[in-house]
Amino acid sequence: MEVTPDLLTPYKMGKFDLAHRVVLAPLTRCRSYENMAQPHNTLYYEQRAAPGVFLIAEASAVSETATGYPHVPGLWSQEQVEAWKPVVDAVHAKGALFFCQLWHTGRKKSHTADFGAPPKLETEEIPQMVMDFRVAARNAIKAGFDGVEIHAANGFLVNQFWWFMDIGRVNSSQPLHLDHFTKDNQLNVNDGSSLDNRCSRLATDVIAAVVDEVGAHRVGVRLSPFARYTDCSEADAEAHALHLVHFMDKLGVLYCHMVEQGKCVNGNTGKLAIPHRLSPFRKVFKGTFIVNGGYDRQEGEKVVRDGYADLVSYGRLFLANPDLPERFRKKVDLNKYDRSTFYTSDPVVGYTDYPFLSQEAQVA
Repeated sequence: MEVTPDLLTPYKMGKFDLAHRVVLAPLTRCRSYENMAQPHNTLYYEQRAAPGVFLIAEASAVSETATGYPHVPGLWSQEQVEAWKPVVDAVHAKGALFFCQLWHTGRKKSHTADFGAPPKLETEEIPQMVMDFRVAARNAIKAGFDGVEIHAANGFLVNQFWWFMDIGRVNSSQPLHLDHFTKDNQLNVNDGSSLDNRCSRLATDVIAAVVDEVGAHRVGVRLSPFARYTDCSEADAEAHALHLVHFMDKLGVLYCHMVEQGKCVNGNTGKLAIPHRLSPFRKVFKGTFIVNGGYDRQEGEKVVRDGYADLVSYGRLFLANPDLPERFRKKVDLNKYDRSTFYTSDPVVGYTDYPFLSQEAQVA
């Protein structure tokens, strides 16, 4: 008799065996000084690692111009590769699976004195950006990561091109090609369609390049199809996202990590609820499907039982509860997260000082 899976049942993601369906979502923490992983970064991830747990590291910049925010890690240099190695080793020593998210912030940058409005892009710069993602993916594997997640969400660079935002003098009607890769694999992705050429060209090129570099079995992609950054209609948003998910599926990408639309009022209960609008993407994508956005334990259990998702990623809850899966298992109260410390640069406060259940028991 087949057992209905729930949030805490094991799952096989490609070649990786997971102990349960609870995933650490990537969270920018702004504590990697000089764009280098630090000893306190090691402690942070080690605290949340355990046998069979899937952790996705905070976004690492693919180039020096991709950072956008202070004290974010990078993966464009050998020195950064060496800095990440102790972090990865500590996570693996605890028996966890570790992927690294890769990003370029594009024009969405922190507006401080050091991170002002980015310069306009020239068309000839774009192929180099694709290459930057390829090199960063290669460096992530050199550092020991099990794989990489491409950040194509939340209005950052890849997402900006996806929504054909006006980021300078880029002619979005001109396609970028990785013909040697797509032709060799007989993928009908450079077919000249308006969606293919206009809305997701950079995204498909970046994904194809990273897959070519490290293998589809090591690649995930994060998308936020309902986040609005332009005047695109809701119908356009879904069509663009479905186009990209189709492409990912053809390439055999390991997982699709999608952010839910923001909570809205349920007409029946009058309470805020997750709208659960990701089913069309779930049906298209044959690999592992991960959902994110406002989930608690009960909601996570429900979507896994219903087959709406394979895995559920938690950001703020996993931040404040380094032993989140164990707390879910025991159905105990959770620590509350402190928003005021989310992006401070303190190496301890709001970072590695959230207590475990065992520490709370000792205090009691």
